[in-house]
Amino acid sequence: MEFIYRENELKKIAHEIIHNSKSKILAFYAPMGAGKTTLIKALVKELGGKDNVSSPTFGLVNEYADKNGELLGYHFDFYRLEDENEAMDMGLEDYLNTKGWIFMEWPEKIPNLVPIDAQIIKIEILNEKTRKLQLLDII
Repeated sequence: MEFIYRENELKKIAHEIIHNSKSKILAFYAPMGAGKTTLIKALVKELGGKDNVSSPTFGLVNEYADKNGELLGYHFDFYRLEDENEAMDMGLEDYLNTKGWIFMEWPEKIPNLVPIDAQIIKIEILNEKTRKLQLLDII
């Protein structure tokens, strides 16, 4: 499944991803500046999240709750990891076994730890304002 979109269409794209994803584990493969965090912000909002979404680059993981205070999911940014052991040391396996949504930025840093049932989301920058998004099976 493929979508071409601009930032003003993020609500619609988030809706499409949620309703067409084969998994609650979303792995975002995209270059720097492609809008991964911005898209995750739209996804959390579409799912009823109450939290302010920001990139967890320095903390590695953010937790989000819905409007009732229940767990909505976890947002990971693996950009700064040196190896997969760091992800294991932070308890990635435990997070993956929750019922919440999992949003992974830079999953290419942990190729052997991305679950086989994860929904792969590939984003390409077409130009300054336009992106191409593909929902794929595991890479």
